Amino acid sequence: MKTNDYIKYMTQTIVKYADQPKDERKRIRIEKKQTKADFWYRWFGILPYILYSEVKKKRRFK
Repeated sequence: MKTNDYIKYMTQTIVKYADQPKDERKRIRIEKKQTKADFWYRWFGILPYILYSEVKKKRRFK
């Protein structure tokens, strides 16, 4: 990507963001946070996440 293309892309992105109403930006930010995977899954994969969730369930029932 050439420098001019990159500057054009960044300018378009910033203008697009600035043109959005504040409520819409806030709603999009909240939606991204809700769809984000848990910390354990993102960093360690599915197996440690399953083990962690099982231990957490067992603690809750005691």
